Amino acid sequence: MTPQDSFKDGVSCTSHTSESSLVQMKRTISLLSGVAINIGIIIGSGIFVSPKGVLEGVGSVGLTLIIWVVCGAFSLLGALCFAELGTTFTSSGAIYTYLREIYGDFVAFLYLWVSVILAMPSFLAVVALTFGDYCIQPFYPDPACQPSRIAVQLIGTSALVFLGITSTISTRLSTHVQNIFTVIKVVSLTIIIGGGMVQLGKGETQNFENAFEGSTFSGLGVALYSGLFAYTGCESVNYVAEELKNPNQNLPRAILISVPIITTLYVLTNVAYFTAMTPSELLASNAVAVTFGNNVLGSFAWVMPLSVALSTFGAINGNIMVCSRVLYVGSREKHFPPLLSMIHVDFLTPLPSIVIVVLLSCIYTYSNDIFTLINYFSFVTWTSIGAVVAGMVWVRWREPDRPRPYKVHITIPILFVIAAIFLVVMGTIDSPIDTAIGVGITLTGVPVYFLFVYPERLPMWLDKIQDAVTGWLQMLLFVVKEEKNI
Repeated sequence: MTPQDSFKDGVSCTSHTSESSLVQMKRTISLLSGVAINIGIIIGSGIFVSPKGVLEGVGSVGLTLIIWVVCGAFSLLGALCFAELGTTFTSSGAIYTYLREIYGDFVAFLYLWVSVILAMPSFLAVVALTFGDYCIQPFYPDPACQPSRIAVQLIGTSALVFLGITSTISTRLSTHVQNIFTVIKVVSLTIIIGGGMVQLGKGETQNFENAFEGSTFSGLGVALYSGLFAYTGCESVNYVAEELKNPNQNLPRAILISVPIITTLYVLTNVAYFTAMTPSELLASNAVAVTFGNNVLGSFAWVMPLSVALSTFGAINGNIMVCSRVLYVGSREKHFPPLLSMIHVDFLTPLPSIVIVVLLSCIYTYSNDIFTLINYFSFVTWTSIGAVVAGMVWVRWREPDRPRPYKVHITIPILFVIAAIFLVVMGTIDSPIDTAIGVGITLTGVPVYFLFVYPERLPMWLDKIQDAVTGWLQMLLFVVKEEKNI
């Protein structure tokens, strides 16, 4: 008997006699918390810091606002498709789960490989660094005197560790944190929108006169990518589907409530920005919300950097929650070591997966090329999303009698797939080298899959090492495999 078996037997001796006492993750996420997860992850730092990418791409105020509306509509189409996918395939894991169900293990593993090992922790690290920047910025008001990089990194990693502990202690606690910081984000955007309305009342409408002057479509791909980056995460609640109460109703509702709210907030926020800044001023700013605050809020300008810091703090919390669930589900499907599919006996949270996500994210905060790394994965991300939605149409034809508690009209996934193909093509044309590098990094998962995942059994010597290490770490972390209902 291995240490792992011994430990499991020891835990099994406890009195898990009912469903409520089983060692498994519970359905503790309400509709409100599901909405908060979606809004809290989508609203990160982008809308506060650099919406100028859209303006750079299309050149005019009028087209900029249209792009924000178009990106919101596109995100809503995709979100509706994910509502159907989430009620058709009820496991957590979102894109990974759907790729596995539709296309099989190999495709799903490649997505899991590049997402969990590189893309997701890199994104989390960027959000953590943004949090560090805006926490420390008030203490360095002179642009000529910037804080040290290590100070920003230490603050960012501290936030990652703190919120990793929160996610470990309790999913309920983590969702409460998410709810609070989502409210703060919405209030922050409301302050900007309110300031913009006051500016309009004062007659600050000059930027909306001849609103389409200077329009260009030469940077349309860049504009769309920049806008959609701010909407990233519309499917976030799908990652925690197994912990959502009444998922067949609450998952579609969470998506249908959150995405229109975000689109409205984003469009009105951009209108507010243009009441306080000319297009050239907006393009010159590296922190648009901070510039807005300086121009409009006067002595209360400090509210804006604080808002960005709190917004990114909430985004870190939500992303740790969803990233760890992808890793947890991938391990449960035998695509990663079995330890990562285990949960803490007392906390009932996927402790090993949370530790790995936080550890990788902390490591990436000390990388000098992290922003470049993220650019490599736009192609992979949108190809995966487009493939999932295209697969949804295929599954309808292949399995017409499969239960679908929520179902969208067939034109919605078709329109979304066409738009996703357009985005992938435009992105490849604009950044062919980045695309090639991203594909190359993804393909490094091919030998890993065929050496360690595809074989039914690992070599005996490697299997023994894995059993020994797993058993020791189980006892150290006090985690076991999730118990299933009989």
